[in-house]
Amino acid sequence: MSRTAPTTAPEAEGRAGGRLGLALLVIATAQLMMVLDDTVANVALPSIQAQFDMSESALPWVINAYVLAFGGLLLFGGRVGDLYGRLRVLRLGLIVFTAASLAGGLAPTGELLIAARGIQGIGAALVAPNALALIATTFPAGTPRNKAMAVYGAMSALGITGGVLLGGLLTGALSWRWVLLINIPIGIAVLAGTRILVAGERHTGRLDTLGAVTGTAGFTALAYGFTRAGEHGWTDPITLTAFAAAVAALVLFVVRQARGRNPLLPLRLPADRNRSGAYLTVLFIGAGLMGTFYLATLFMQQVLQFGPLQAGAAALPFGVGIILASGVASKLVEKLPPRAITVTGLLIAAAGMFWLSALDANAGYWTDLMAPLFLTSAGLGLAFVPMTLTVVHDVDPRETGVASALMNTAQQIGAAIGLALLTTISATAAATRLPDAATALRTGLADGNADLVAHAEQALSHGYTTAYLAAAVLPVAAAVLVAVTVTTRTQQRSPAAADTHAG
Repeated sequence: MSRTAPTTAPEAEGRAGGRLGLALLVIATAQLMMVLDDTVANVALPSIQAQFDMSESALPWVINAYVLAFGGLLLFGGRVGDLYGRLRVLRLGLIVFTAASLAGGLAPTGELLIAARGIQGIGAALVAPNALALIATTFPAGTPRNKAMAVYGAMSALGITGGVLLGGLLTGALSWRWVLLINIPIGIAVLAGTRILVAGERHTGRLDTLGAVTGTAGFTALAYGFTRAGEHGWTDPITLTAFAAAVAALVLFVVRQARGRNPLLPLRLPADRNRSGAYLTVLFIGAGLMGTFYLATLFMQQVLQFGPLQAGAAALPFGVGIILASGVASKLVEKLPPRAITVTGLLIAAAGMFWLSALDANAGYWTDLMAPLFLTSAGLGLAFVPMTLTVVHDVDPRETGVASALMNTAQQIGAAIGLALLTTISATAAATRLPDAATALRTGLADGNADLVAHAEQALSHGYTTAYLAAAVLPVAAAVLVAVTVTTRTQQRSPAAADTHAG
């Protein structure tokens, strides 16, 4: 009779490592897919407008419908995962997201495309916070979890740059429809791969429906207010109405959370000094990431005259900086307090933004743009990982999903703030040199008017450099915030390593 040879310790470790590797691939791909769709359709907008004859006012909603549904429903998605099972909600979100991608890719009208993008955002809001929460249930504390968080952070930021590159490639080679249809095979593959994830236990409690309604309304109105401000100005009546509605809804939300028996957001989470500091820092990081990258792509296309695909490829150093810095941060968190790593990263990012403020109409890509872009993204990547770990560190397992969701919400709201604030500063500064400089540039190029083109490029460069100078203030302010609030000295070691060190 044959006997099965016993499994040796190295074999067991190898199998465990292989399982964790597959789990990380699934979670990272899910997160990358959600964040990619923040920007993947940007380059396709002219093609979409031409096919559906969409108005200038309707066109931005191809982007906004996704961003607002995603940002507004994140907290709801995290809490639902806590109550009904994170893996179950993650799978539901993947199904919704993939089905909406199919509907959007086949949409016969602009209105149906916008509706599909909104449903995509709902799916993303169910996926993103639960993907992050599943890291805590799947990966043991210490090096495995630190590495997983580093990859998660890199995917969160890389999606911003990768979306533009992928969108340009698919639109140019195939059709704008493929920026959505590409999600279908990836979504099915990720859904199949979720079998490797550790579901974790479900927790008892009831969903706070009123809290979900007021919280979702508040965060959606806030994100819409910043989005509207970037397009129509900060004094626009609808912008002001959106901000007023956001304040009213969020006040009701906080009151409800303080008094309710089953709060959507237990206020002890943001009340913790270290965690609240981390949330606010992630908001600053989101603003810096989106604002810096958006201005860089405009500078490359308008001033350097790069095409969409060329601009996407030229932005790769931004993504590379994030990936490399996230890997470095995952190792540093085992040796240094999160404050030391984050402050260093934020100051590096500030230096990169300040360097970008020296750009002019005669700037070269290799000498004047690539290096400061890499420096900025590396600094932000270095700061992001320890803040992510701080958010989920020592959180009650019953609340990991909602703690993760609040971090994702901070990143999304921060991106909206950064985009609105820096584009407003840029447009205002450019207008002091030449009113409506972007239109003047297009007119000059179409008419072959070299003098008008040169004047417009100088005005636009002045606008972008002014915005970058203002942007440099954001990571400096965040560094001060971290220094004051994130005082924990806990290092992200495995329990065994921590015990050994203590002994």
